[in-house]
Amino acid sequence: MPSQRTRAGDVLRFTWGALRGYPTRTLLMLIAMAIGVAAVVVLTSLGEGARRYVSNEFASLGTNLIIVIPGRSETSGLNPTTLMGETPRPLTLRDAMALQRSFHVRRMSPVTVGQAEVSWKSKSREVVIMGTNNELLAIRHWQMAQGRFLPKGELERATPVAVIGKKIRNELFGASRALGQWIRIGDRRFRVIGVMGSEGRSIGVDVQDTILIPVASAMQLFNTPSLFRILVEAKSRSAIEPAKKFALKTLQERHQGIRDVTVITQDAVLSTFDRVLGALTYAVGGIAAISLAVAGILIMNVMLVAVSQRTSEIGLLKALGATPHEIVRLFLAEAMLLSLLGSLLGLLLGQLGSLVVRHSFPEFPAYAPLWATLAAVIVALLTGLVFSLMPARQASRLDAVMALQKR
Repeated sequence: MPSQRTRAGDVLRFTWGALRGYPTRTLLMLIAMAIGVAAVVVLTSLGEGARRYVSNEFASLGTNLIIVIPGRSETSGLNPTTLMGETPRPLTLRDAMALQRSFHVRRMSPVTVGQAEVSWKSKSREVVIMGTNNELLAIRHWQMAQGRFLPKGELERATPVAVIGKKIRNELFGASRALGQWIRIGDRRFRVIGVMGSEGRSIGVDVQDTILIPVASAMQLFNTPSLFRILVEAKSRSAIEPAKKFALKTLQERHQGIRDVTVITQDAVLSTFDRVLGALTYAVGGIAAISLAVAGILIMNVMLVAVSQRTSEIGLLKALGATPHEIVRLFLAEAMLLSLLGSLLGLLLGQLGSLVVRHSFPEFPAYAPLWATLAAVIVALLTGLVFSLMPARQASRLDAVMALQKR
């Protein structure tokens, strides 16, 4: 019987011959399917790359980090004090020191930020000045290139020392030695005791373009009693929540029972970004999958045309004893082979596209997730199968005599 003779190898050879017999049509369908798969791979790699980039950036902020911000952020996004023209109660150095009294806290670093003119001899420029303490180096996992970091000591002691970023060091001192030199920041003089290393980039701050001085010196320099942030490092991941509760309770007691600060954790912010960017990856992947549906429609239309072009071929097969079921198998096999080849070509193009993105933006880890790659191939195969059913059934219903007469 023909059904017994029609083995998988015979079907594959017949299908391959049919594809080679119509190279233009085959090429168009391959390109359509490849573009759809490549779009899914590239767009999901961009979404996943954004998620990984944000995760890496937050990891560079520190480990088990808690951030205390002056002013209370309401869930509605509106602070009642803003309507009355009031400013948040400032965070002071005494507030920062009170946060060290918890068993769950390993390190604490107050931060104040401003901008001032920095000069050495005839060279000067505007620089971001960060006032902090010795603990910031360990909290942020930064590295020193030369010298030492800010000295340990009382937070309220204004010591005239500075640690400069590598970019500042190159612009001000050039080939000259920076360590031990005195620079002028605003109307005060500071001695350079260290240069930051190449490691030290984090969200919002380029350490290489920053000068770090003791927090008390910065508060005197900018004439402000308020801190910009207080960074607290919990002893472990499990200690983050107890340390957060301690910070809220302690500052509320110190501020006459008013809860006027916002305490956020690194994990909370990271999980929010992770959910948002994860949803974005699924969304762009879904949008890209629409192109696969378009490719499927093209396959259906082209194969419907192919049925009319190959009526004599179909009639000959039926005259030789091929059943309608075998005709359907041949057409479905042709569509599946097209979809598989198009998927492989699309995966290659998608990986090349992701490689170009990673080469253009080295810090952006644009790697397509495995689920997106597998889903793109599976959807491409299903699309080819579903949209080829109608042409295949139409071909199987042709009358052998009429088909041989091309009617």
